[in-house]
Amino acid sequence: MNRFKWLYPGMGVKRWLALLAFGVIWVIAGAAVLLNAPVFSILERHLLTLIQSWDWDSWLFGLFLILFGLLWISVAIRYGIRSLIAAIQPEEVSSLAEHVYKSRSLQKGPSIVAVGGGTGLATMLRGLKEYSSNITAIVTVADDGGSSGRIREEMGILPPGDIRNTIIALADTEPLMEKLFQYRFSWGSDLEGHSFGNLFIAAMTDITGDFEESVRKFSKVLAVRGKVLPSTLETVKLGANFTDGSRLLGESQIPLAGKKIASVFLDPPRARALPEALEAIAQADLVVLGPGSLYTSVIPNLLVEPIVDALLRTSALRVYVCNVMTQPGETEGLSAGDHISALLAHAGNQPILDYALVNQTRISGAQAQKYAQQGSYPVLVDWQVLRYLDLKIRCGDFLDKSDLVRHDSTRLAREIMSLIGVYSKDRSGP
Repeated sequence: MNRFKWLYPGMGVKRWLALLAFGVIWVIAGAAVLLNAPVFSILERHLLTLIQSWDWDSWLFGLFLILFGLLWISVAIRYGIRSLIAAIQPEEVSSLAEHVYKSRSLQKGPSIVAVGGGTGLATMLRGLKEYSSNITAIVTVADDGGSSGRIREEMGILPPGDIRNTIIALADTEPLMEKLFQYRFSWGSDLEGHSFGNLFIAAMTDITGDFEESVRKFSKVLAVRGKVLPSTLETVKLGANFTDGSRLLGESQIPLAGKKIASVFLDPPRARALPEALEAIAQADLVVLGPGSLYTSVIPNLLVEPIVDALLRTSALRVYVCNVMTQPGETEGLSAGDHISALLAHAGNQPILDYALVNQTRISGAQAQKYAQQGSYPVLVDWQVLRYLDLKIRCGDFLDKSDLVRHDSTRLAREIMSLIGVYSKDRSGP
């Protein structure tokens, strides 16, 4: 039986169990002397004989035996626990007590739902996971380009790319494991361009026969703080209506069209949301939309029914994180107000947001020149539009101080978490 495995050679437990038993015997002996217990009569007679030969008082001798036994019991427990800790403590954890304390604290954190996809969502989640492990990421599955698109077409499963990025962002694992699952093959005619993480999810889907189950298994392998859910399990394609009256189907082709987007849509149009995703929104304390590609990562989730209804009914604080830079072929020329207006328009202009976070820090001249060559520019903070929107705007410095112009995960997460306290006070009143 499994319980006897504790006695197997090499477990490092038997010696401390023996010492524990040794201490218990001496405590029992001391109790026999102090209490004059009949049940211990044989033991007591031998001990009293010993006491008389040493000329000790019986109560003093009994107390001595109890303390002697307790000493060995404490030694056995101390070193037995130390032996177990040495066996189970993760190598990357210097202090198990600190690790346990942090895990317990994160389990008590607020229930957070993040909606979106792409690298923007992953960046934000890296900061939020330091405040709570009760995180649910709801990710778009309309990607049809690159490695995800090839897997989707060849295997007929949902594209794993955005889900992979999100899982890795929430993972509590070694850096080497993260590098492994983000590794992209640069060799082999069939492997070139594929991400190892995408192939892993595809393989797990083939083994389990279920995409949702494969995502759970992947999350377990990487010790994810929270869970990652596709917004829908249906195979959908993203399309765009352009301002010139034309339309295009295919998420990867939309930015390449070189046209201004009027709206986006899903095909088929009435894809149903994963029930677990709707339940997460209903029970959330905080729901965050973005950051990420406005039309191809954030808005597609709102087109899945009935996610908008869930956002309307939830009592959670609802926050939109506006992008810091425009995206070529997708949001060229759009201001912060334009981003928010487009998001609300695809939700039927219903009040699904309470706050919007907008970066107001300027980028350096070198960064501006570098990104301008790619057709990307800082998102303009247009207060003349923002002040008329039916939500509160918070501006701040959310930029990462590196060569790349993107959100700083720590600063962004700190600002988002501060809003929870402000929102609670506003709701409770003066």
